[in-house]
Amino acid sequence: MSSGANDRENRGPTFSRPFLATDATDGRLGGHEYLTPQTVSMRICSVSFEAKKRKGQQPMFAKQAVRAAARRRIGQVLMRGPLVPQVAVALAVGWALSQDALAQPPSPTEEPRRPNVLFIAVDDLNDWTTLYDKANPIRTPQLERLAKMGVMFTRAYCSSPACNPSRVATMTGLSPTTTGVYGNASDWRRALPTAVTLSQHFMAHGYRAVGAGKIFHHHHEAYHDDASFHDFLPLAKDPAPPKRLNGITNWVGGRGNGPVSGPFDWGPWPPEESQTPDAKTVDYACRFLARTHQQPFFLAVGIFRPHSPWYAPAEHFDRYPLDQLVMPELLEGDLDDLPSGGRTILQKGKPFIYKTMAANNQVKQATQAYQACASFADRQIGRLLDALAKTAYARNTIVVLWSDHGFHVGEKRHWEKFALWEKSTRTPLIIVAPEVARRNVRCRRPVSLLDIYPTLVELCDLSPNPALEGNSLVSLLREPQSEWNRPAVMTWGRGNHAVRSGRWRYIQYEDGTHELYDHRSDPHEWFNLSGKPGSSRIIRDLRKWLPKHEAPAVPDLAR
Repeated sequence: MSSGANDRENRGPTFSRPFLATDATDGRLGGHEYLTPQTVSMRICSVSFEAKKRKGQQPMFAKQAVRAAARRRIGQVLMRGPLVPQVAVALAVGWALSQDALAQPPSPTEEPRRPNVLFIAVDDLNDWTTLYDKANPIRTPQLERLAKMGVMFTRAYCSSPACNPSRVATMTGLSPTTTGVYGNASDWRRALPTAVTLSQHFMAHGYRAVGAGKIFHHHHEAYHDDASFHDFLPLAKDPAPPKRLNGITNWVGGRGNGPVSGPFDWGPWPPEESQTPDAKTVDYACRFLARTHQQPFFLAVGIFRPHSPWYAPAEHFDRYPLDQLVMPELLEGDLDDLPSGGRTILQKGKPFIYKTMAANNQVKQATQAYQACASFADRQIGRLLDALAKTAYARNTIVVLWSDHGFHVGEKRHWEKFALWEKSTRTPLIIVAPEVARRNVRCRRPVSLLDIYPTLVELCDLSPNPALEGNSLVSLLREPQSEWNRPAVMTWGRGNHAVRSGRWRYIQYEDGTHELYDHRSDPHEWFNLSGKPGSSRIIRDLRKWLPKHEAPAVPDLAR
């Protein structure tokens, strides 16, 4: 008897026709494999061969992989076998999925495909949107749509209220006090030549990492990191209008009252959406999603608006008529109880921007422009979601949306970020993780953008990066009210930090002065409680979370 016959006898009864193994994921191409109900079951279950690791938890994607493998195996055999083998395979699949086969998987012969990641970063988007509260003036239906698909973190905070240090922290998983990247001019990559960025970590695990728009800081090409992507479309430049739209030519109360910078402009522009930098960024992402990909992907999409210049097509301005415009709620004398450290931060935070707007009676017009640009950004997010929904990747793609920091539009007589108050540091954060995250729920635990990196690593079952300083949010994705005994910590410049718990915001400045706000009774942060009766114990508890070490500031990028 031939050796092949002996093999068949040892296997037991076989199907009447051989199964040709041609799936690249099988680990071999060509050849023949004779199937029994047991071997089919074993093949299906083998996709979760790592199910016992991480304290017995299955990989996040194991359930999807089992289902996909079952469908694939059934389909392949139905194409090749007569009725009896088809029934046998169906029974085998039922057996595999109904028994505790995942607990004792056989030797692996097939790896499940890891989930894809759609990583959406928005610039300067604050919390004045309908994503947070239907009563807010900035209408963001696409953000709300995304939030219904997963978990929205209502108390998410940046690591630093400026583009460069925030984005570097999010992409490296390292805080500014560890890296020394404190400002927008910091030469981050020269200072951190061995730091493994989030996208690089995915590349090392077999992902194709591509991106477009603003992921790292945009003011100089050297801020971008080519090593973090296989392919990347840089942020396009805004087409210049024929003349300045706001008519303002000179600064008031700063920079020597000299000519205003190019981005300090706003109005309906350009005529066509397709001319905007963000439309070009999203076009790139949509084309990528429409293609067939043989490996899992990490797609980073950086939406530039509502960053200045506040240009958007006219239809977005039309949504916010000036005679009906909702303006931020302000308190006369709000700055009276600021300590010297807070006043210093304000003076360094470009106060001439607000002064120039006010001197030219354009505060309302600038507010309208910010709202219009935020709605425009929301539309681009909707285009992305539509493109993803049309693909086969939708069921196996994790979506993360975040903004690099918040933004003041006149609160505390401040227009910009560059401060440690709630408006500057609170950011949207939405995570959609099929088969893992709850849907349409809100998590009110204070979290940091530093937590995105370790969260994605765990969701995609990658090997950990031991350098990371954030904490995985997977437990909160599963149960948003689960225990979370840590606040969010923010830094703006060396020596200036804020700690945000569920109730309190504590700010400590470089000169030793403090602010304390009770968000239960004072969501606008109008009343500084530092020095008031009962504040000492609260401050003492919050101070425990301040950084114990602060790296020296790294050199600025040579321009």
